Order: sequence, then structure tokens, then C-alpha cells
Amino acid sequence: MPPEIVAALRRARLLDNSEAPRATPLTGGVSSDIWRVDLKSGPVCVKRALPKLKVAADWRAPVERNAFEVAWIQTAARLVPDAVPRVLAHDAEAGLFVMEFLDPVRFQAWKETLHQGRAETSVAAEVGARLGRIHAGTADDREVRARFATDAIFHAIRLEPYLEAAARAHPDLGSALRGLVATTARTRRALVHGDVSPKNILIGPRGPVFLDAECAWFGDPAFDLAFCLNHFLLKCLWTPGAARGFLGCFSAMADAYRRYVAWEPAHALEARAARLLPGLFLARVDGKSPVEYLTADADKDRVRRVARALLAAPVTRLADVSAAWAKEIGL
Repeated sequence: MPPEIVAALRRARLLDNSEAPRATPLTGGVSSDIWRVDLKSGPVCVKRALPKLKVAADWRAPVERNAFEVAWIQTAARLVPDAVPRVLAHDAEAGLFVMEFLDPVRFQAWKETLHQGRAETSVAAEVGARLGRIHAGTADDREVRARFATDAIFHAIRLEPYLEAAARAHPDLGSALRGLVATTARTRRALVHGDVSPKNILIGPRGPVFLDAECAWFGDPAFDLAFCLNHFLLKCLWTPGAARGFLGCFSAMADAYRRYVAWEPAHALEARAARLLPGLFLARVDGKSPVEYLTADADKDRVRRVARALLAAPVTRLADVSAAWAKEIGL
């Protein structure tokens, strides 16, 4: 563990001068260094943002996003306390924060349970409900909007490496994809997590827990919904035997989320999500952050075929996106 991490723990009075803690690097993320640190008082998790993400492409992002992640957790905790880990300390100078360590024996990574074929619609619905409560609780809040004016960070971490990168890979769809960027960037309605993905959600004894809010931004809540729904489509190719269950999760999450949309007509938000989703779908094979489990060219081509068709002829209902993918994979 780097000495500056030790120093930060001591400044936070979580570590005394006589203590030499054991630290274990944790894997799974590309944007931060994360450690489990075993203190006398028990294990904690330390997270420090990286200026260059651990991907093949040259992908850089401001490290101050670490502070906004802490602020997102604290804001969400006031609305849905069980949906986030407790923050124990934040050291802005060192660019890191310390949170409670969630034992994997009790908190299972949702991505892994989905990979095992456990497509539980009740879990997906609760993810949608908790996300909806966070969006509803921050919608049109001037203080939250001022606190999360992180347009530049969101562009650097989400809009450029996903949608703009996909536009460069598919020049004939450049206008459509850049249009999605423009619509998303100018829509500011609620506090957005920015990376609502099964890899960043743990299923614990009190329900889903959201992690990794480095992309926190006061913007378009449709982005969070589309970003997560996208993963149910992709996982139909990772674990084909559970594809029907994944599409059931898609519907369950969308339906549960929709019940909390009161800040604007629900159909308007759904239309933005339905138009955005194919762009994100395409970006996960031809953007800067392709999903690691789609390696076969045939699978990537299936994603491209459906995404390109929906970008060329946009739909306004999420069910239509799901139906187009179901037809492609033979369900």
C-alpha cells in the first residue's frame, strides 16, 4: 500500500502510529486503485481515483471525481440509507476516501450472480425502485444541482468514451450518436450515478447496494436507467441459457423505476432512455470500454446489427428495444 494511503489513514485517525496494517488490492475496476485494509478495528475499503484509466485506449479523467463520488454516497444515504456503504473518511488532498468493507460472504456481486444465470426479477425491480427514489428525491433540487455541476467530468468519463467513440467507429451514425450526446448533456433534472452496472451493485441482506459513483452528475436520469438496462441485453450473450430471465429483469427494473417518475411525464423520460440505449449498446463493443466478456466477432456483430437499426429508426418505448433484441437472439 502506498505510503500516502497510510498517511491519509493516520490523518483520519483510523490508524495509529504503532499499527502496520495489512492491505490487499481489490480487482474489478478500471478507474481507481482499491484496497482492503485490515485495521485493528476491522477491515475498511480505501479507494483512490486514477488520472488514466486501466483500459487499452488512452482514457483520462479528472481525479477530483473522487470527491463527487463521496458526495453522491452521502446524498443517496439521506434518501435510501441501505442503498450505499458508509463513508468513514474523505481526504480530498490525497484524492481518496475510506468506506466500510462489505464482506463478500454477505454481499454478493450482482454481476457474478447474473453470470451464474440467477436472473431474479425481484432484485432487478428493487434496483429500479432504489434508483427511482434517488432520482425522485433529488429532482429539480437547486442545491444538488449546484453541488454536482460536473459536466466536464461526465463528458470525459461517459459521453466521450462511449457515444462519441462509437460515433468515430461508425461515421454513418455520427449524427445520431452526437445527437444523443447533445440531448443527454443539456437535460438536467436529477442526480445521476453514471455507472449503474451489475458490477457496481452488491446484493446484501437489506437489498442492493450501489458502488462506484465516480461519474456523479446533476443531469439526465434517463442515462442511469438506460445504462443499467443495457447490461441485461449484453448478458444474454454471456449466459445464453438465462436470456429469457435477463429480458424479464429488463422489464422488471424499467417498470419499478417508472413508478417513481414524477418530475416529468414518465413517457418522456422513457423515450429518452429508449433512444439512448442503442447508442450505449453499440458503445460496449465499439467504444473505449468494451465489455470484456464479448469476444466472438459473431456476438459483436449481433449487437451492432440491432443497435445500428435502432439508431437509424429510433423507438420511444423500452419494450421495443427489448423486443428487437429478443428477435435477434431467437426468443
